[in-house]
Amino acid sequence: MKPYLAAFIFFLLILAPGFSTFSQTDTTFIELPDSIRAKEHSPTKATLMSMCLPGLGQIYNKKYWKVPIIYVGFGLMAYFIYFNTDEYLNYKCAYIESSHGITDGSYGYLVQRYSIDELVSAREYYRRNLEISILITVLWYAVNILDATVDAHLYTFNITDKLAVKVEPALLPTQVSYKPAAGLKLSLRF
Repeated sequence: MKPYLAAFIFFLLILAPGFSTFSQTDTTFIELPDSIRAKEHSPTKATLMSMCLPGLGQIYNKKYWKVPIIYVGFGLMAYFIYFNTDEYLNYKCAYIESSHGITDGSYGYLVQRYSIDELVSAREYYRRNLEISILITVLWYAVNILDATVDAHLYTFNITDKLAVKVEPALLPTQVSYKPAAGLKLSLRF
């Protein structure tokens, strides 16, 4: 048998569908066990967790040190809301007693000390502070959610030791004179 004929028959056998050892359109995938597969870190999940319970998104992102900061902020804002609400109600009731001519009622200590204009001014002061405290609390809640979302997006971001920013003084040439001018040199290494 001639060599080119043997090669031709060999190629026919390989390319024939029944005799082929190679699959041309193999689309099967091998499932990896959960212990090998990398877990996906979801920014949506971190956002929703932080919306439901402040600090939960930070725990999901493994930024445990941020949780006490979040709750100290909420505790402080709760104190300011409580204090301003209490003072607002005191001055409001004192104003009502003063406008009705009651000087020895429950808020007599305020009625006897301040005039009606001063009671109105103090009431408005604490009302404004109460509104600002509520607004700051809402902003603190939004910052908590935003922080969890950004941390989740940057969860797999790799910061190596090669990344560096260096600022140092430098002497820069000038076009006007031959004397160099002082300046700063910024070097980025990544």
